[in-house]
Order: sequence, then structure tokens, then C-alpha cells
Amino acid sequence: MKLFQAYIAPYLKKYKKAMIATILLGTLALLSAAMLTFTSGYLISSASLQPETILLLYVPIVAVRTFGLSRAVTHYLERLAGHNAVLKVLSEMRVKLYRMLEPQALMIRSRFQTGDLLGTLADDIEHLQDVYIRTIFPTVVGLCLFLYATIMLAFFDWIFALWIALCLGVFVFVYPFYSLYKLKKHQIDAKKQRSHLYRSLTDAIFGISDWMISGRKQEFVDGFMNDSKESHALETKLAYWNQSRAFQLQLLSGMILVMVGIWAGYSAEQGDIIPAYIAAFTLVTLPIIEGLIPLSHAIERIPAYEESLNRIEAIRKFVPEEVVFEKEIELSKQADIEIEYLSYRYEGEKNDAIYQLQLSIPHGQKLALLGKSGAGKSTLLQILQGAIEPTSGTVKVNGYAPILYGENIHNMVGVLNQKPYLFATTVENNIRLGNQHATTEEIQEVIRKVRLDDYINSLPDGLQTQMEETGQRFSGGERQRIALARILLQDTPIVILDEPTIGLDPVTESELVETILSTLQDKTIIWITHHLTGIEQMDKVLFLDKGQISMQGTHEELMAMNTRYQQLYLLDRG
Repeated sequence: MKLFQAYIAPYLKKYKKAMIATILLGTLALLSAAMLTFTSGYLISSASLQPETILLLYVPIVAVRTFGLSRAVTHYLERLAGHNAVLKVLSEMRVKLYRMLEPQALMIRSRFQTGDLLGTLADDIEHLQDVYIRTIFPTVVGLCLFLYATIMLAFFDWIFALWIALCLGVFVFVYPFYSLYKLKKHQIDAKKQRSHLYRSLTDAIFGISDWMISGRKQEFVDGFMNDSKESHALETKLAYWNQSRAFQLQLLSGMILVMVGIWAGYSAEQGDIIPAYIAAFTLVTLPIIEGLIPLSHAIERIPAYEESLNRIEAIRKFVPEEVVFEKEIELSKQADIEIEYLSYRYEGEKNDAIYQLQLSIPHGQKLALLGKSGAGKSTLLQILQGAIEPTSGTVKVNGYAPILYGENIHNMVGVLNQKPYLFATTVENNIRLGNQHATTEEIQEVIRKVRLDDYINSLPDGLQTQMEETGQRFSGGERQRIALARILLQDTPIVILDEPTIGLDPVTESELVETILSTLQDKTIIWITHHLTGIEQMDKVLFLDKGQISMQGTHEELMAMNTRYQQLYLLDRG
């Protein structure tokens, strides 16, 4: 119910006029269909009795035409109004989901699996349109039709109206809630199985090279096929129940049809209704029942909606609370970083990723951050970028916690990582992401600084050269230089280098390191690396181990006094 109040009810209230219009039009469409059948039965019966003049059939003929047209028009308008409202809701929900994900962009991979996100984006949001189109609208319209049919029949025979209401109640109440009870587990299992298939497929796509190299390709194919068969089995059970239920409801419909026909014949015999109404009352039962049958399918889908809402809620709970700024933080081209007794522990972990860390990084310092995987390097950088808040202790950039900068943190901290994302557009557009207002001359200048100007200018299209998806048009070193040009254009006082040379050959790596250090000489650099190429040019070298500083100093100091560092340096040099 809380999820309904959070994700469904607000839109019902916001678009209540469109929702009410959809329900009214849907009810009118079904009533038009019922009255079309009713007047058609009356017209056929009246015509068979050989009326004295054709004028006696004129009114029912006009009524048949009217209800025939109104049924089509109201049904079209109902679909138009309903889908228009639902598409507006979906667009707002997509924006809302994006705004949930955007603040977590730096933590996406550590918090969510790609398959879960794809399932939420591609399946869950789309699935929620059925809440309105296949559940709320049909249910309310069906209840209105149920009340209307019962009340109208009560004008002729209230005792029989109560009996028919009881019979129709099987369509409206018994089967829907029985379907909900019977299929709840199957609906949830089927949803989870589809989510599992999303995860399996996306993991396989991103790690296909690992599957191939390890020789476990067939193992994955067999596992995925088994999962697919399980998912298909669950879907088959749901389909079997739907077919079985449809058959049962059709039998019940036939029984009600016979009962109404017997009642109409008996009432005509008693003189309560005219004989021409026998076919009218009998035939009108069919469209009324057809309007009530969808209720079972509408109610049984509730568990699937809950599962989708739970996945969206799982994303929302990580959204940081909005920070209210007492005053606007002034941005500066210089940045001093102060870290005092910093600790951070991930949810569900027993040990801190970072523990009681103390560090001062004055503006312009070049800091090399070393340590094995899991030492806390990435956690420290995420805190510096404002992606996560410390469990205890403080981190301040020019006296303010990074998270207080909000979106302006990108004007203070730039990041050049292992695989900078380059879009399938021109070189100029990719670089301009660092500063949307940069001129072509400024872009040419940063290209010159990263020593890529001769190559770019030699291309037929120059800056307008298409890079293709992820920048595949260029080599690894060239892609990193283009990303570095973007950083220079961004002009942040702090630049984080997260192993930007990994995967490059030694010559390219050495040249890129030289370029990076020369172009960023007036910036604060925090360089995460496992390679010690260029380490001699860093002002300070710091080793993290289990979230704590295990050794620190300049390259010369560590080479003179630390045996472990000497071994690492010589090993790196081969």
C-alpha cells in the first residue's frame, strides 16, 4: 500500500480529470455495446411479429444505428484519453527514475547489477502502464457496469436482480481474488526469473571474452537455456490457467444466459414484459459479461506490479537526501584538501573500507596513491567526488564537504579513468563536453597541449572527424589524450587519474604520463596506479593497505629507507 501511495496515487490525483474521463468513456462504450445488443434483439423480435406499420420499427432502427456509432466513438475516445494520460505518467516516471539514478552514477556498478537496471528501465517502467490500462480502468468500469446492470434489472424483478447480481459476483469478486491467490507466487516467480535472465544475458555480453578464453562457453549456453526453460515453464503455467479460467467463465456465461432467457420467457408469459423483450434481455447478457470477464486478469496482475515497484524502490532508497544550502559556495581555481579521521564502511560489511585516515593535500601537490585491490583507493575517490558520505570523520575541499558542492563538484574535481567514455560524434563535440561554451580556438589549444594537434589536423575532416561508438576510430593512447583534452577544457583545480594508462604499451604509456604531468602541472593531481612509470615526478607517494596508510613519502625518501618500495620499484622496472 505504501508503494501504491508513493508511485500510483500521486498520478491518479494529478491526472484525475483524464482518468475520470477515461472511466466514463469506457463505461459508455460498454453500455453502448449492451444497448446495441438489447435494441437489436428487440428490433428482430418486433419485426418478426409483423407490426402494423414500419413506423413502429423506426425508433429501434435509429437506436441501433445510434448505439452502434456511439460504441465505436466512445471506445476510440476512451483509448485516446486513457493512453494519453498513461503516456504522460510514464514519461514522468522515467524522468523520476533518471533523477534517482543520476546522483548515483558514480556508484551504479557497486550498488546495482546491469541486468537489474536494464530490467527496471526496459521492463518495470513499461509494465506499470498496465496498472492503469489493464487493472484500474477495467476494474472501475466493470464495477460501474455491474451496478448498472443490477439496478436496471431490479426495475423489472428485484428478486431475480439479486440472484443475477450474485451470479455476476462470481465474475466481479470470486474469480478475480481466487486468481490473485492462486497466481501470486507464479507471478512473482516469473518476474524474478525474467530479471535473472536479464542479469545473466547482460553479464555474458559484458564478459563474453572471459567465457571464451576460459573455455566455458558451453557451460554458459547450457545454464542460460535451463533458465530460459524454467521461465518458459512458469509462463506456460500462467497461460494454462488463463485458458482454463476463460473456459470456466464461458461455461458460467452460458448458464447465466440460459437463466436470463428462461426468466424473460416466464416474465413475458406472466405479462410483466412484452414478448419482444425476451431476445433483448437474453442477448444483452453477453456484452455485460464480456465487460466483467477482464476483471480476473486485472486483479491477478497486482503481485507483478508490486515486484516492479519494489525494484524501483530499491533504487530510490539509495538516493541521497537533498541538501539545503545556507549560502552559495564560492568556486575557486585553487583547492586544498583536508582529510581528518576519515572512515567509511559499506552496508553489510564488517570492516571499514577506510579507517581513521588523516591526510592533507595542498593545492598543486602531485599525489600518487598506491595499494592492492580493495585497499580503499576507489572509496576515497568516491568520497572526494561527493558520491558517498563518510561514515565518520571529515573530508573538506576548501573548507566544504564535497557533497555540499552538489552538481558544482564537477567544476572542482575532474576525473580521467581507465576507459573514458567517448560518444559516437565528432572529436570536437567529445572534447566540448568539458566546457559547453568553449570556442573552437580553445579546443584547438587543448588539443595542442595534449600533443594531438598534428594528427587531428592531418585527418580529412579534422575536428569534425566521427569517433564512432566508444571512440573506436582512434587508438587507446589517442582516446586517452582526447579525454585529457576534455579535462583541460573543464579546467578543474583537482584532477583524479584513475589508472589512465592501463592497457597501453610501455612507449605509449610513458609518453602519455609525460603529457599528463606537463599539462596538469598547475593542478592538484591524485593519481591511482599500479605502475610506477613517472612516479619520480610525484611530490608524494602514499600506500593504502586495508583502508589505512601503510607508508608515505617522496620517491627519493622511500627508495632510500623502504625496502618494500625498493622491491616494488625494481620489479616494475623489470
